[in-house]
Amino acid sequence: MPKHYFSHREFSFTLKDDVYIRYLSFTDQQDFEKELQKKCPHKIDLGAVYSHRPKDQKTIKSTAFLAQEKELVFDIDMTDYDDVRFCCSGADICRNCWPLMIMAVKILDRALREDFGFQHILWVYSGRRGIHCWVCDETARTLTAQGRSAIAEYLTLVKGGETVSRKVILPDKLHPSIRHAVDIISKYFLEYIVKKQDLLGDEEKWKKVIAMIPYDQLKSVLAEDFVTVGTNTSTRWAIIKQRLQNAKEKLDLYKYPYVKEEIMLQLCYPRLDINVSKGLNHLLKSPFCIHPKTGRVCVPMDPEKIDDFDPEQVPTVSGLLEELDKVDLVEDDQGKKFRDYKKTSLGRYLDIFDSFLKGLESSRKGKLIEQSDMKMEF
Repeated sequence: MPKHYFSHREFSFTLKDDVYIRYLSFTDQQDFEKELQKKCPHKIDLGAVYSHRPKDQKTIKSTAFLAQEKELVFDIDMTDYDDVRFCCSGADICRNCWPLMIMAVKILDRALREDFGFQHILWVYSGRRGIHCWVCDETARTLTAQGRSAIAEYLTLVKGGETVSRKVILPDKLHPSIRHAVDIISKYFLEYIVKKQDLLGDEEKWKKVIAMIPYDQLKSVLAEDFVTVGTNTSTRWAIIKQRLQNAKEKLDLYKYPYVKEEIMLQLCYPRLDINVSKGLNHLLKSPFCIHPKTGRVCVPMDPEKIDDFDPEQVPTVSGLLEELDKVDLVEDDQGKKFRDYKKTSLGRYLDIFDSFLKGLESSRKGKLIEQSDMKMEF
């Protein structure tokens, strides 16, 4: 890794009263810590690694100041699901809508690893209403804006604004990645729509769901069914599936052979902010920041244990201060005394981060050895 990697990385501080400072950069860790203590930012965002030090940006020609490298990032915000969740809205989240984030992690993590071959992926809870994904493989960090856009587009299925009823339209043959997504959603779907959201429980809700069906005749039949036969979400979902199956034999449903899957995807598939992913100059909140509104720490998540993650149980800054008061002082190699954060509730999240860093470092060393062997062959 180049020596200037850290000094050419952009940092952004959000100070008290939403004062926002971009294009900060630091010589080393000590320089960063000094400014951190001086400014006491409410939030820290990370940007790209530039051709020059970001703090010198105003003294350099715009054509020469270029973003050269940045992690491929994804931002999934619960607010973007407000049309398909009824327990919360806006920045609020709860256990009834959190399964949407669980499905998002599983779907995207599988696709990024298996479809694109990425290995070093860090998942982080944003501290309030969403999750962030940092893809840190060298091939990801050096992607062009076009390459980032292509990956983001590949992973995007739900398209259309508030006025669009049918936001997922699948082709005649399902791509394997979509099939994998449907399989993941299927494991959570019934519990989510029945117990968590009761998505077909009343007329206002079920009208939104049957509006996703591209056949007016079938919509009318289902509306009658729901009034005369179906009385709850579980029954009504079974009726939808049966009507779709029967209609394949009577209507030209082969024009849209995957209506059931389209509904499932529209209700549960990850909703990405493509602009966050495609731009090299876009900033994203740093892991381990304290969310200024909730006081929660933006902690790493283990995708293999995402089912057990509870956003309401993550450490808060006030809780950590209380815990640290009870942690004994220990000495480092230089004899300096400090309080060990790993002995607080933050410890397990630090372990996840350490494991991620070790994998990244091992990969870097492996590449250096490979390059050295190639040179020796010549």
